[in-house]
Amino acid sequence: MSEIDTSKIIDGKAVAAKVEAEATAAVLKLKEKGISPKLVTVLVGDNPASQMYVRMKHKACERVGILAEDSLPPVDITEAELLELIRGLNEDDSVSSILVQLPLPPHINAQTIMNAISPMKDPDGFHPFNMGNLMINEEGLVPCTPKGIIRLMEEYNVEIKGKNAVVVGHSNIVGKPMAAMLLNRDATVSVCHVFTKDLKMYTKEADILVVGTGVKHLIKEDMVKEGVAVFDAGITTDSTGTYGDVDFENVIKKASLITPVPGGVGPMTIAILMQHVIKCAEMIAETKK
Repeated sequence: MSEIDTSKIIDGKAVAAKVEAEATAAVLKLKEKGISPKLVTVLVGDNPASQMYVRMKHKACERVGILAEDSLPPVDITEAELLELIRGLNEDDSVSSILVQLPLPPHINAQTIMNAISPMKDPDGFHPFNMGNLMINEEGLVPCTPKGIIRLMEEYNVEIKGKNAVVVGHSNIVGKPMAAMLLNRDATVSVCHVFTKDLKMYTKEADILVVGTGVKHLIKEDMVKEGVAVFDAGITTDSTGTYGDVDFENVIKKASLITPVPGGVGPMTIAILMQHVIKCAEMIAETKK
């Protein structure tokens, strides 16, 4: 195997540290005004992966000075009971942000729960009001992963305007908001998914390729062109290790820039979440003036 050109690797951890430093400064300014941002994470059940993600978010809160608490309802909580819990958090003036850790148990409709969170307390940016603002290019809370990818593009001087961008994945968490953000920055955008017939035909034309499907090594070297900037938002873990949607070791040979998994997009998602918790606190404080 040939040696990897590390100059092509996007250091998501370093950029995330920069974003967290900005968040820390913003928290200090808010506290000078008597405002203390507080995130409550609702974790239903004891899924190990979800528990790990919540711990990571809490550690980030600690680093930037945000208060963090858990609400830990049992896995058999009813949808009605969970909606009542969310209602209480919406009405709690001490809580500036509410995060419901996904996935939820099958008997609970995740979108119904997301819709119940106050738009001003929605740091994930999943509420229809916030998603709607994104679609019409209004300032507001947007899903953290695509926003983090945009920040990486900015930090690494990836030109978006006029470029051919291909997004593989069509979820409300990554694919759809990612496509909207790229369109809002004047890229020409194609949205594909794992079932797209002849996916390679689309990915080979990409100047910017964003992938978020959770399918291990979906994107191979022969599916990209020379000089493409690749952003891998997928992650799969099995007994042999942790992998992205992109066959990193081979695709990097053609890429101009590429995010690793782990250490690329993941740290940015959590860093942007910290920014959003602060923004929620600012918006709520503004309504009380």
